[in-house]
Amino acid sequence: MTMDLRIEERDEAGNLIATYVGSPSTDDKGKQGGRIDVIESTGRIATIIFADRLGTALEPECKMYRLAADVFNDAAMVLDCLSPALPRGPRVLLLSSSSMLRALCGVAAGSSKASLSAHFAKWGNLAELNAAGSVVVSYVSSPMTTWTWLILLLSIHLAMNRAAVRAVSMHSLNRQRANLVFSNYLGQGKILNPKEVSRQERIFEWDGVLRWRGSSPFAAAKIGHHLRALVASLGPAQSRTGGIRDAEARLTKLIQVYEQEDFLVWYDTPQRLGHIILKEGAAAQSQLKAWALILCIAHRRHAAGEGDATSAAFEPNLEVHRTTLQHVSSWWAGCVEQLQTAGWEVDTASLETRSGSRIHLEAATDIGH
Repeated sequence: MTMDLRIEERDEAGNLIATYVGSPSTDDKGKQGGRIDVIESTGRIATIIFADRLGTALEPECKMYRLAADVFNDAAMVLDCLSPALPRGPRVLLLSSSSMLRALCGVAAGSSKASLSAHFAKWGNLAELNAAGSVVVSYVSSPMTTWTWLILLLSIHLAMNRAAVRAVSMHSLNRQRANLVFSNYLGQGKILNPKEVSRQERIFEWDGVLRWRGSSPFAAAKIGHHLRALVASLGPAQSRTGGIRDAEARLTKLIQVYEQEDFLVWYDTPQRLGHIILKEGAAAQSQLKAWALILCIAHRRHAAGEGDATSAAFEPNLEVHRTTLQHVSSWWAGCVEQLQTAGWEVDTASLETRSGSRIHLEAATDIGH
């Protein structure tokens, strides 16, 4: 049996523990009468909001949200156990919070499990893997026994699922894995394979941060960003109107730099924030190239200690973008070949964690959304 299948079995063992602990206060919920509608409605609303806000991020960050689902679920169990000790009013609030956590767990676990199951299903056994966690076990009812087993089993549950998630080697390049792969390639000339990256990546990572070979975050970047955000960073705003001086001329020059690319990239040095604007039809490899470019520009600025208003002057900053783009383009084709050889899925877009926007360029100076 391969390592992939052992990991799946370990994860399902964690699901069994969670099922066994259960909710000792389910009967208490049923006694709330009309309050049950409030509790259930809270859960439904939380499901809709969570799915809408983070639905795009669930697949690229499936490892993070798979473990987060366990944390949500176990926290809900603790709240359920605490609820009988409270008066009716606070109890409804507590159970509503529990319902919200279970709703978050349902969305995160369902979507992330689909991605992980597809990753493990190498022999057409997807249905078997999805059915493996369907187990029903009786609940523990004694209060003292419940709390004893709750603490023990939840600790084991989270530890097992953390170990299982850590052992998974995803082959798609999300933001964190792209940082590790590209920075190591530029620093040592070697492409890390998925197993090597999985040993270095964090389960919980700040959204969009830029790191160089696992260092502390030194900048951040947004991909699929709105064009107006990039324009606002092209120069200081005027005190009276709030507009950017020569914004159209500056944007035209920037477009000319990226005329042959499927993206626009601009690094706001004072804010240490990179903007990646994608053109219509930008493929996965173009998105990866844009991320590699913004990582290189941000690291170059950071290594030089540039972060003041002088280094943010438009023309010098534009020249940095131009020369860095030329540098990245010189080794990009070879890098893609090495990525594929190492086992990375370079044609799978996994960098956007939210629904992004695209721009359409009609002509050199005519931009429409």
